[in-house]
Amino acid sequence: MPHVAIVDADTPFRERLRGSFGYPVRGGALATCTALALAHYVALLPAFIGLLGGALVWTATWRYAADCMRHTAHGYADPPDVGVDGNDAAGWALTAIHLLAIACGVLGIVFFPALLWPVIVVFALILPAVDMTLAFDANLALALNPVHLARVMAGFGGAYLVPVAINLLLGALVMLASVATAALPRLLAVPLFAFAYTYLVILAFHLMGGMLQQRREHFGIEAQAEALINAAGQDADGRLAAQASELAAEDPQAALRLLAGRLQDRAAPPLLHETYRALLRRQGLRDGLLVHGQIWIAALVAGNEAAKALRLVQECSELDPAFLPDDRGNAATLAELAARQGMNRMAARLCRGFVKAWPRDARAPQCALLGARLLGGPLGQSAEALVLLGRLGTPPADHPLRNDFDALAAQLRQPAGAA
Repeated sequence: MPHVAIVDADTPFRERLRGSFGYPVRGGALATCTALALAHYVALLPAFIGLLGGALVWTATWRYAADCMRHTAHGYADPPDVGVDGNDAAGWALTAIHLLAIACGVLGIVFFPALLWPVIVVFALILPAVDMTLAFDANLALALNPVHLARVMAGFGGAYLVPVAINLLLGALVMLASVATAALPRLLAVPLFAFAYTYLVILAFHLMGGMLQQRREHFGIEAQAEALINAAGQDADGRLAAQASELAAEDPQAALRLLAGRLQDRAAPPLLHETYRALLRRQGLRDGLLVHGQIWIAALVAGNEAAKALRLVQECSELDPAFLPDDRGNAATLAELAARQGMNRMAARLCRGFVKAWPRDARAPQCALLGARLLGGPLGQSAEALVLLGRLGTPPADHPLRNDFDALAAQLRQPAGAA
């Protein structure tokens, strides 16, 4: 059974929010967003066919959003595949309720302008509770029951204002996307607007699912993800970490050996890596921390977690200022990421290390140029920047970066010459 990624129910909402923006564009969610965006072309067909096709596409959109909410509420970190635990009734009910909200808004604009804002406020307040009810129960009558809605709102307390704000922001962003695509040709605007709308709906339902997970005991939601990993034995890693920590009190070396074999697998969870590093620190094994750092950095980059790898590079650099990832591809990737995140000193250090270690690599000129720009710019070390550029010599006249090298070298020499 493949590794099941889960999210701890106690994860702070701020941390969830930070990592949620990539949720709709990975795994099954990305494929779904793309397919649904293209499927919206059916709405361009004439008369009844276009209306029916559009309704079916919207139903599929809300159905998948409901799947994402349930999946997240049950503790899964990744989006569900299309069709997993799907509920057509939930899709139709969500489509109906949101069409009703839109219809009330249109009626307010046309016939009762003074009631428009009260209508918006009412729907903004009740829609999160309605959406959560329909996603789990697919019962429209229950979702419109004021007593039930009040019970859902009370279950969140003041935190209920968060999904309300999410829904209001969703509406504003949808309007912005509509305006932005209105100036485009219709054949291009239809999939772009549909992709943006689907992305936002999935994001909103994912965040609401996270809030439900945090209050799962109140709402009677079972943690399916935890039950699944327990059945698959994935929790064995947690037991292994606990066993190693207990053994370390009597035989630290045996505790390290207990973890070492499992850590050779790139799928080893962060808990085991962190436990291993804690044991190494406790024994003052600096070289062991650096060797393990190389292994974990490679695993993190391979797992598309370069930001975490960069933090580990920082930790290893504090132990050894000359530390450099031993894979040249990883070193170049992390140097660029450090520069984008404003970690200029680390980026410059990685660039200098790369050029020194692999001067003949095809990426060496790019690293030298990046490092020299940082050294000569925000770090104010023009002399060091010129030295870094000079390590590789002058690139050939036909090299794509030759003009950049010459321009930067001239710029770096100018202050020195003027002085």
